[in-house]
Amino acid sequence: MIQFGTNPIAWANDDDQTIGADIPTTRILDEAGRQIGFDGIENGHRWPDEPEALRALLAEYGLKFISGWYSTELLVRSVEDEIKAAQAHIAKLKHNGCKVMIVCETSNAIHGAAKPVNDRPRLAAAEMQAFGVKLEAFAAYLTTQGLTLVYHHHMGTIVESPDDIDAFMAATGPHTHLLFDAGHCAFGGGDPVAVLTKHIARVRHFHAKNIRPAVTARVRAEGLSFLQGVVAGAFTVPGDQEGGIDFAPLLKILAGANYDGWIVIEAEQDPNVRNPLLYQTLGLATLKRLSRDAGLI
Repeated sequence: MIQFGTNPIAWANDDDQTIGADIPTTRILDEAGRQIGFDGIENGHRWPDEPEALRALLAEYGLKFISGWYSTELLVRSVEDEIKAAQAHIAKLKHNGCKVMIVCETSNAIHGAAKPVNDRPRLAAAEMQAFGVKLEAFAAYLTTQGLTLVYHHHMGTIVESPDDIDAFMAATGPHTHLLFDAGHCAFGGGDPVAVLTKHIARVRHFHAKNIRPAVTARVRAEGLSFLQGVVAGAFTVPGDQEGGIDFAPLLKILAGANYDGWIVIEAEQDPNVRNPLLYQTLGLATLKRLSRDAGLI
């Protein structure tokens, strides 16, 4: 059954915690759960780490814990060390009934740094292959814990462009799945419909992030950092007239593949410029309408 969720970075950013720092945590939860009506929410730096405290807090507002970003460092440490490092996060996911673990390699990522996003790291073919072997081994371990690894291709990291996604998927095996993010796909130079169509068989999580093409083009042309792009308005929600992504064909692709996971609006903006309550309400209404049209719900 399709469930709709959001991410707290629409209100309070994780990479730059000064963005939205004045917004109370209770407002985030009240707007997401009671006012807008999302089924769940992903992880954020405001939530308690203790698994039961997290479950109880979100439940007060009618929200489930969907999952949350986990930063791997497999380029610089062993699979065994990664497994040890991930135990607290895994325990939090299992206690909250999560089905997927969102993973992104960040040992050399620059999305949180004051560097041009154009200068992001890249792996040679042999390096990607070696990374894929390690990540697949980590993913295989997660299956023993009842979790499916979903890899988040992301700006400023080693898996950003369509070619990166292709190489990554080829380098990994059956235990590794994809978190498809429409906004990062488009920002990374891809056609979301083409990329999702190509890899739909291994997609287990979906981020409904939109982009403002004029802003993402400016980020590239002016050598802005990822966070400068965020503040400038690179991202937005489905249904925003300034957005460049048509979500109707993407949801039809999900429906054709009998997708039954979460559809999550992960769209960070400056909350002082673009009111999260208004934008997230627009995004959810748009996704539900298009999902009905596509036969997803």
